Amino acid sequence: MPKNSFFRRMPRVLFASTAMLGLLASFTLGTGQAAHAAGHVNPNAVTINPQHVYAGKVQDGPTFKCQSATAAVRCYGPQQIRTAYNIQSVLNSGITGKGRNIVIVDAFSAPAIASDLQLFDKTFGLQDAPLNIIAPDGLTPFDPNDANQVGWSGEISLDVEWAHAVAPDATINLVLAKTNNDEDILSATRYAVDHNLGDVISQSFGEGETCVDPKLLKKEHQLFFEATQKHITLFASAGDQGSSQPSCDGSGNFFLSASSPAADPLVTSIGGTQLIADPVTGAYQSEVVWNEPQFGSAGGGGFSTIYRKPFYQYGTQGIKNFRGEPDVSYNAAINGGVLTVWSESGITGGIFIFGGTSAGSPQWAGITALGAQKANHRLGFLNPAFYLIGHTSLAKQVFHDTTVGNNGYAYADANGNTVTIPGYSAGKGWDAATGWGTPDVSKLLSVLIPFSCGENNAANIASLH
Repeated sequence: MPKNSFFRRMPRVLFASTAMLGLLASFTLGTGQAAHAAGHVNPNAVTINPQHVYAGKVQDGPTFKCQSATAAVRCYGPQQIRTAYNIQSVLNSGITGKGRNIVIVDAFSAPAIASDLQLFDKTFGLQDAPLNIIAPDGLTPFDPNDANQVGWSGEISLDVEWAHAVAPDATINLVLAKTNNDEDILSATRYAVDHNLGDVISQSFGEGETCVDPKLLKKEHQLFFEATQKHITLFASAGDQGSSQPSCDGSGNFFLSASSPAADPLVTSIGGTQLIADPVTGAYQSEVVWNEPQFGSAGGGGFSTIYRKPFYQYGTQGIKNFRGEPDVSYNAAINGGVLTVWSESGITGGIFIFGGTSAGSPQWAGITALGAQKANHRLGFLNPAFYLIGHTSLAKQVFHDTTVGNNGYAYADANGNTVTIPGYSAGKGWDAATGWGTPDVSKLLSVLIPFSCGENNAANIASLH
């Protein structure tokens, strides 16, 4: 079977065994969907194009022109994001991710990532990060003329720097796949799970779920179950083309689709918002659904046609028979994006504003590392806890519920005609545009830790295999 590719354009409840068994049973691939997937596998690797805007060089900092209310394209640094999402108060209490491990899975390489991370730290006054780079299947030699590889280097820079910005003392294990082909990505992820490299895994990539070889999809789900048995939390970005995904045949068209691996019910899917905060202090003001037609981008979200509704989504308004995503969200806007050092751009020490749901997955991984340190154990599979909390009065305390906007997506086809794919509107509570919303991290961790599937649930989860 030809290979397909992952890509992303940019950017203590003891659950009853019967409930968890029902969850696993609901993950079976239907024969109709499997046949559809097999007929749409793309034999070519799909290049990525992270969404970014040049902001200057590190020597222009620590404050940049885009950190102004009058800037044409605004941006945030670590201090503003930490303030907006109430992360700083957690760090001030001594919870910094120390002793915890974050795995970031990406493809190809970013030769300057270690030095760029040091520049990022120096620019924004952060301590140096413990960073390990692991390439279990070897590296493809970096080619600065290969747009696909250069794009992935930007993704690596974004993922590593912003996981570190949220959890500055956590060890980051960057696990690199040899290419962005599905099988190579799966191999790298398997290495991370088999070797138990982290408390949490961030996956800032995806593709239409029916574009994946169904045999590989089953292997991937089995691997995610093994990760869950080890209480490894799994995150994946929901996508940057709203309710759609690029067509499986590489034609440049788009179709209504959930994103894989984010749609897997064992993964926490991260959607996108546009954060409005004070550009200097970071004081939180409001959020809307991320949808920026001027950048050809919008937050991913929708409904799977492969995975049945998991038990934790029972009773959730707007979800009928199939898995809905995203589960939660994070700032993903380009106008209001995050500052990232990226030397593979061709500008050594260049600072760029990055957007995309790619930015949310590593930051949620950082939040989870903070929670694991605070709890003194892994938080494990978080989706049941998120939905339990979401259905209580606690939700409005721990989540910023985004109620404005939609994630519809428009693009120009090969004939220059505008094609619009309808999206999903935000509303009160869970919705297919932003899930439950974005976190107030300090309040969320205080509530989430008692609800989470921590290490004390090992026997329950292992018994369900």
